Amino acid sequence: MTKVSDDDIDAGTTEGWVPIREVARLTGVNPVTLRAWERRYGLIVPRRTAKGHRLYDDNLVQRIQSIVGWLNRGVAVSQVRQLLDTLQPLSVAEYNEWDTLHDEMLRAISVLAERQLDESFNRALALYPPRTLCKHLLLPLLVSLERRWHKRFGAELERTLFHSWLRTKLGTRLYHANRQHSGAPLLAVGLGEQRFEPGLWLCAWLVSSAGCPVEIIEWPVPLAELPLALEQIAPRGLLLYANQSLDSNRLQRQLPRLAAAKEAMPLMLAGPAASIHRAKLDSLPGLMLADDPLTALEALQASPLFDGPKGYME
Repeated sequence: MTKVSDDDIDAGTTEGWVPIREVARLTGVNPVTLRAWERRYGLIVPRRTAKGHRLYDDNLVQRIQSIVGWLNRGVAVSQVRQLLDTLQPLSVAEYNEWDTLHDEMLRAISVLAERQLDESFNRALALYPPRTLCKHLLLPLLVSLERRWHKRFGAELERTLFHSWLRTKLGTRLYHANRQHSGAPLLAVGLGEQRFEPGLWLCAWLVSSAGCPVEIIEWPVPLAELPLALEQIAPRGLLLYANQSLDSNRLQRQLPRLAAAKEAMPLMLAGPAASIHRAKLDSLPGLMLADDPLTALEALQASPLFDGPKGYME
């Protein structure tokens, strides 16, 4: 394969070829995962500069988007190349390895093996984009855990271990991602009674992974005080999350005030509370409702919150 010089990159003479950081921005797949797809499975073969830096053209970007599409349908990354190369309609269930990952993590939580839990997730994290992991692993795992913890002795011990691990895991990634993004953040606020809400952190992680900085206020604060946060932080959008019923009358009074506090600012209520209060809130101007982190990401990416490309979500 013909290599190009790094001076050509600096001079902008490699027209049609972009570096890995730009591909990550275009596709939502981080550089670590792109390198793993190349080394382990040969899914993509980028061009190399004289110094070994990877370059990608439109065809490779489209191939990455196709890979993401298959992964979002539940296909294991080890089987994607066959699907791309044969172009034959194959059964997704035949290639589904998510149940194995799910059971492995559930088993680690049940025996309080945090290191095993972390190692299982890290292996998946190296191969799959955040949206795929959220859809096929983390959200189903949360459902299984809530069922497991219902009136079960030892549930609070397991819950504390898992929540501590998940907050550390997502918080660390959010911290590093925020230092790579510029501009005003999305402000994500928890409205429920819990001091740690997994759905709030999943929303923040997905949005951050899509290229938007995020700040979190995770402990419950009065809605009446949020205009002060909007004034001081000046966010590009406001996401409110709750997994339980809230005071409908208070929401109807306060949400329009928040929407009016900053012109053209996307405002969203996400989580089960959005479903619970949809009938009363659906008609409020400027308010988006999202039942879960995945639909929240899709709605926010379609809003003025994001200036970048949105096509990789398909």
